[in-house]
Amino acid sequence: MLGIGQKFPQYALTGVVSNDLANAFKPFTNDSFRGKWQVVFFWPKDFTFVCPTEIAAFGKLEKEFKARDAQLLGASVDSEFVHLAWRKDKEELAKLPFPMLADVKRELSAALGIIDPAAGVSQRATYIVDPEGVIRFVYVTDLEVGRSPDEVLRVLDALQTDELCPCNWKKGDETLKAA
Repeated sequence: MLGIGQKFPQYALTGVVSNDLANAFKPFTNDSFRGKWQVVFFWPKDFTFVCPTEIAAFGKLEKEFKARDAQLLGASVDSEFVHLAWRKDKEELAKLPFPMLADVKRELSAALGIIDPAAGVSQRATYIVDPEGVIRFVYVTDLEVGRSPDEVLRVLDALQTDELCPCNWKKGDETLKAA
Protein backbone atom coordinates (compact mmCIF):
# COMPACT_ATOMS: atom_id res chain seq x y z
CA MET A 1 0.00 0.00 0.00
CA LEU A 2 1.30 3.47 -0.84
CA GLY A 3 1.98 5.55 2.23
CA ILE A 4 3.15 8.81 3.68
CA GLY A 5 5.60 10.81 1.57
CA GLN A 6 4.84 8.97 -1.67
CA LYS A 7 3.29 10.55 -4.74
CA PHE A 8 -0.42 9.91 -5.19
CA PRO A 9 -0.85 7.94 -8.44
CA GLN A 10 -2.00 9.56 -11.65
CA TYR A 11 -5.65 8.96 -12.38
CA ALA A 12 -8.26 9.68 -15.03
CA LEU A 13 -11.71 8.67 -13.81
CA THR A 14 -15.32 9.55 -14.50
CA GLY A 15 -17.14 11.17 -11.61
CA VAL A 16 -20.83 11.57 -10.89
CA VAL A 17 -21.63 15.19 -9.99
CA SER A 18 -25.40 15.41 -10.54
CA ASN A 19 -28.55 13.29 -10.66
CA ASP A 20 -29.49 14.74 -14.06
CA LEU A 21 -28.34 12.19 -16.65
CA ALA A 22 -27.49 14.94 -19.16
CA ASN A 23 -25.02 16.54 -16.69
CA ALA A 24 -24.23 13.66 -14.34
CA PHE A 25 -20.80 12.60 -15.59
CA LYS A 26 -17.57 14.57 -15.67
CA PRO A 27 -13.94 13.50 -16.20
CA PHE A 28 -11.47 14.03 -13.35
CA THR A 29 -7.69 13.73 -13.20
CA ASN A 30 -4.95 14.75 -10.78
CA ASP A 31 -4.81 18.05 -12.65
CA SER A 32 -8.49 18.80 -11.97
CA PHE A 33 -7.53 20.16 -8.55
CA ARG A 34 -3.98 21.36 -9.12
CA GLY A 35 -2.68 23.41 -6.19
CA LYS A 36 -5.37 22.15 -3.78
CA TRP A 37 -5.35 19.64 -1.00
CA GLN A 38 -7.30 16.51 -1.94
CA VAL A 39 -9.12 14.18 0.42
CA VAL A 40 -9.73 10.98 -1.52
CA PHE A 41 -11.75 8.31 0.23
CA PHE A 42 -12.74 4.87 -1.02
CA TRP A 43 -15.61 2.62 -0.05
CA PRO A 44 -16.02 -1.05 -0.97
CA LYS A 45 -19.36 -1.14 -2.84
CA ASP A 46 -22.39 0.94 -3.66
CA PHE A 47 -25.80 -0.19 -2.39
CA THR A 48 -24.36 -1.42 0.91
CA PHE A 49 -25.01 -0.44 4.53
CA VAL A 50 -21.96 1.22 6.12
CA CYS A 51 -20.83 3.14 3.02
CA PRO A 52 -23.72 5.63 2.71
CA THR A 53 -23.34 6.64 6.36
CA GLU A 54 -19.73 7.69 5.72
CA ILE A 55 -20.37 9.28 2.34
CA ALA A 56 -23.23 11.38 3.74
CA ALA A 57 -21.07 12.38 6.75
CA PHE A 58 -18.28 13.57 4.43
CA GLY A 59 -20.93 15.47 2.45
CA LYS A 60 -22.10 17.29 5.59
CA LEU A 61 -18.52 18.47 6.18
CA GLU A 62 -17.81 19.45 2.56
CA LYS A 63 -17.97 23.19 3.31
CA GLU A 64 -15.44 22.70 6.11
CA PHE A 65 -13.04 20.92 3.75
CA LYS A 66 -13.60 23.54 1.05
CA ALA A 67 -12.83 26.33 3.57
CA ARG A 68 -9.43 24.66 4.00
CA ASP A 69 -8.82 24.64 0.23
CA ALA A 70 -9.37 20.87 0.11
CA GLN A 71 -11.36 18.97 -2.50
CA LEU A 72 -13.29 15.91 -1.36
CA LEU A 73 -13.40 12.97 -3.77
CA GLY A 74 -15.21 9.73 -3.05
CA ALA A 75 -14.47 6.56 -5.03
CA SER A 76 -15.32 2.90 -5.39
CA VAL A 77 -14.86 0.22 -8.03
CA ASP A 78 -18.49 0.57 -9.10
CA SER A 79 -19.29 2.23 -12.45
CA GLU A 80 -20.51 5.77 -12.83
CA PHE A 81 -23.94 4.36 -13.76
CA VAL A 82 -24.14 2.43 -10.50
CA HIS A 83 -23.07 5.58 -8.61
CA LEU A 84 -25.81 7.55 -10.36
CA ALA A 85 -28.44 4.92 -9.57
CA TRP A 86 -27.35 4.86 -5.92
CA ARG A 87 -27.53 8.66 -5.66
CA LYS A 88 -31.05 8.53 -7.05
CA ASP A 89 -32.04 5.68 -4.72
CA LYS A 90 -30.57 6.97 -1.43
CA GLU A 91 -31.96 10.26 -0.14
CA GLU A 92 -28.81 11.07 1.88
CA LEU A 93 -26.67 10.75 -1.27
CA ALA A 94 -28.95 12.63 -3.69
CA LYS A 95 -27.30 16.03 -3.30
CA LEU A 96 -23.70 15.11 -2.60
CA PRO A 97 -21.48 18.19 -3.02
CA PHE A 98 -18.44 16.24 -4.28
CA PRO A 99 -17.75 13.81 -7.14
CA MET A 100 -18.26 10.06 -6.78
CA LEU A 101 -15.40 8.61 -8.86
CA ALA A 102 -15.78 5.34 -10.76
CA ASP A 103 -12.60 3.27 -10.50
CA VAL A 104 -14.28 0.50 -12.47
CA LYS A 105 -10.99 -0.83 -13.92
CA ARG A 106 -9.53 -0.78 -10.38
CA GLU A 107 -6.47 1.10 -11.71
CA LEU A 108 -6.29 3.73 -8.98
CA SER A 109 -7.16 1.27 -6.20
CA ALA A 110 -4.51 -1.16 -7.49
CA ALA A 111 -1.88 1.59 -7.81
CA LEU A 112 -2.58 2.56 -4.19
CA GLY A 113 -2.44 -1.09 -3.12
CA ILE A 114 -5.89 -1.05 -1.52
CA ILE A 115 -7.67 -3.87 -3.35
CA ASP A 116 -8.95 -6.18 -0.63
CA PRO A 117 -7.57 -9.63 -1.51
CA ALA A 118 -10.62 -11.53 -0.24
CA ALA A 119 -13.42 -9.24 -1.46
CA GLY A 120 -11.80 -7.89 -4.65
CA VAL A 121 -13.02 -4.34 -3.94
CA SER A 122 -11.36 -1.19 -2.64
CA GLN A 123 -10.64 -1.20 1.04
CA ARG A 124 -12.21 1.51 3.18
CA ALA A 125 -9.21 3.83 2.71
CA THR A 126 -8.77 7.61 3.04
CA TYR A 127 -5.87 9.70 1.72
CA ILE A 128 -5.00 13.32 2.35
CA VAL A 129 -2.87 14.54 -0.54
CA ASP A 130 -1.07 17.88 -0.35
CA PRO A 131 -1.08 20.47 -3.17
CA GLU A 132 2.17 18.94 -4.56
CA GLY A 133 0.49 15.53 -4.93
CA VAL A 134 2.25 13.93 -1.95
CA ILE A 135 0.36 11.59 0.37
CA ARG A 136 0.39 13.09 3.87
CA PHE A 137 -2.17 10.85 5.64
CA VAL A 138 -3.55 7.33 5.16
CA TYR A 139 -6.45 5.89 7.14
CA VAL A 140 -7.78 2.38 6.46
CA THR A 141 -10.48 0.55 8.40
CA ASP A 142 -11.95 -2.92 8.18
CA LEU A 143 -14.54 -3.32 5.42
CA GLU A 144 -17.27 -3.54 8.08
CA VAL A 145 -16.21 -0.52 10.16
CA GLY A 146 -16.96 3.08 9.17
CA ARG A 147 -14.40 5.83 9.52
CA SER A 148 -14.68 9.29 11.07
CA PRO A 149 -14.80 12.23 8.63
CA ASP A 150 -14.34 14.53 11.67
CA GLU A 151 -10.98 12.86 12.34
CA VAL A 152 -9.95 13.33 8.70
CA LEU A 153 -10.79 17.04 8.98
CA ARG A 154 -8.85 17.30 12.27
CA VAL A 155 -5.77 15.74 10.65
CA LEU A 156 -6.07 18.05 7.64
CA ASP A 157 -6.10 21.02 10.04
CA ALA A 158 -2.99 19.67 11.78
CA LEU A 159 -1.15 19.07 8.50
CA GLN A 160 -1.93 22.58 7.33
CA THR A 161 -0.25 24.12 10.40
CA ASP A 162 3.16 22.81 9.26
CA GLU A 163 3.92 22.50 12.98
CA LEU A 164 4.14 19.75 15.58
CA CYS A 165 0.66 18.85 16.82
CA PRO A 166 0.13 16.78 19.98
CA CYS A 167 -2.31 13.92 20.44
CA ASN A 168 -5.95 14.99 20.01
CA TRP A 169 -4.88 18.45 18.81
CA LYS A 170 -7.74 20.52 17.38
CA LYS A 171 -7.75 23.67 15.28
CA GLY A 172 -7.08 26.63 17.57
CA ASP A 173 -5.13 24.60 20.14
CA GLU A 174 -1.48 25.32 20.87
CA THR A 175 1.04 23.48 18.74
CA LEU A 176 4.27 22.10 20.15
CA LYS A 177 7.58 23.92 20.00
CA ALA A 178 10.70 21.83 19.50
CA ALA A 179 13.34 22.48 22.15
